Amino acid sequence: MSANKQLLVLPGDGIGPEVMGEVERVIDWLDKKRRVTFAVEKALVGGAAYDAEGAPVSDTTVTKALGADAVLLGAVGGPKWESLPFALRPERGLLRLRKDLELFANLRPATVFDALADASSLKPELVRGLDIMILRELTGGVYFGTPRGIETLPNGEKRGFNTQSYTTSEIERVARVGFELARKRRNALCSVEKANVMESGVLWREVVTELGRTDYPDVELSHMYADNCAMQLVRAPKQFDVIVTDNLFGDILSDCAAMLTGSLGMLPSASLGAADSSGRRKAMYEPVHGSAPDIAGRGLANPLATILSFAMMLRYSFDMEEDAVLIEQAVERLLGKGMRTPDIRLPGTATVSTTEMGKALIGELEAAA
Repeated sequence: MSANKQLLVLPGDGIGPEVMGEVERVIDWLDKKRRVTFAVEKALVGGAAYDAEGAPVSDTTVTKALGADAVLLGAVGGPKWESLPFALRPERGLLRLRKDLELFANLRPATVFDALADASSLKPELVRGLDIMILRELTGGVYFGTPRGIETLPNGEKRGFNTQSYTTSEIERVARVGFELARKRRNALCSVEKANVMESGVLWREVVTELGRTDYPDVELSHMYADNCAMQLVRAPKQFDVIVTDNLFGDILSDCAAMLTGSLGMLPSASLGAADSSGRRKAMYEPVHGSAPDIAGRGLANPLATILSFAMMLRYSFDMEEDAVLIEQAVERLLGKGMRTPDIRLPGTATVSTTEMGKALIGELEAAA
């Protein structure tokens, strides 16, 4: 059977290659059992790319990413490269991929598996059954706005400045993704900004409101200030379905929501571009956790976030909902049986290695297939 899914795998640094190895185990299983084949190509990114190629991501790798149906990334960074010039640090490779692939919509699900409700920093009754999606605009706002910089004033004092700006089209395209996501979930979208103190927030609210009125009247739309949203996420998180917000607030709120689940090692993410005429989107998938160089090579890393990122890839890039659910349910059963890597271990549960967790997941897939 010829390969019908072109996948670029970028293991990266630290624990990236270890957790990606367990995803490759799942890909091999799908190739053999589910009548779908992936043409998998590997390349370097981050510190590994700098060491071998002199840049955090090469032009060749970017070209491969542009030609792939989807990109799966492990993690980048580590102390080894912290002294490099800013433009050569591992994280710049990730940012270049996002920029060159024009990935403007970052999807960060925060789901609490029943077996991990006690691992959350909140009371179990507040998070048990939690299933929310935070949609962050990824290529605009204060992180990319100009002018920006540090200048010396006439009196000798220094001033640092950044620019928060959004256009109508930038807001509308990410809001449209939010409305579409809500339609496929529980049909509720909460738009988050600071319209009370920021003109960019005023425009954000105006554009989202009008889009909801004209194109998505069936979706329940609400608005919330970002500071209140942060408070509500730790007070009553299950009130939310989909949250759409800008780059800065999305960065903060998605990390806040991440800790509701008990561990960054469980959280996947997707970054999507605009749909072309065929409906295909450029996309990159990666776990939320970092490269964790302190545990790299020791078999302690949790591979489930990367595996769940692959499940998101099946859902959003390949329209393989049945297979995505198959993997997600296998993860849930695995956790229900008490299998834990060290980051999610609770009293009375068994601690397993990265490889043992990956093999156990294949066992669950085999049992369900």
